[in-house]
Amino acid sequence: MSYQVILFDLDGTLTDPKVGITKSVQYALAKYDIHEPDLDKLTAFIGPPLVESFQEFYSLTNEQAHVAVGYYREYFTKAGMYENAVYPGIKELLARLAAVDKQLIVATSKPTVFSEQIMAHFGLDRFFSSIVGSNLDGSRIHKAEIIDYILASLPGFDRQNIIMVGDRKHDIVGAKHNRIDSVAVSYGYGGLAELEAAQPTYIVSTVYELEKCLLKTV
Repeated sequence: MSYQVILFDLDGTLTDPKVGITKSVQYALAKYDIHEPDLDKLTAFIGPPLVESFQEFYSLTNEQAHVAVGYYREYFTKAGMYENAVYPGIKELLARLAAVDKQLIVATSKPTVFSEQIMAHFGLDRFFSSIVGSNLDGSRIHKAEIIDYILASLPGFDRQNIIMVGDRKHDIVGAKHNRIDSVAVSYGYGGLAELEAAQPTYIVSTVYELEKCLLKTV
């Protein structure tokens, strides 16, 4: 299969955002007098919509969870956004894909405005035709919605020529919902068991394997 358009998740796929995201969550939880010193226990927040994660993992009400997202952004916009690192090999992969004229698009549940700043900060934005995330008002937060929005802007492409790359089950489920193929990367934060259960089209464990997978099909 030759994929002309490749959608990339951001957190856990292009960059490792662990420090920034977990510290932002830690800061928000402290506002509710919930003190979690172990950042490793907060990695489950990487990927899914924050409102849902605050409710699922710390039993906040829907209203409390929305307020918690506001607290999260207080820290994130000042420091957490840049406590982040591009995975080794990603820039080289993107350059090779761009060199063979593949259209690259970011598809992330992170708000678009923050995603654009992060991509520009690390010099990744030059490889992408667009960066699509959620809205600050809490709308368009699910990956299926984000992919659907992107596909609506690509009326000239057959869905068979489009693929989603991500590290969580949400990326795979979102791709299936929109009838496009997917590549799961287990070097991120979903874990192999979660990804295998989601049944992606392909699964890889390193950026090198991702490159072989995508260049084999492009």
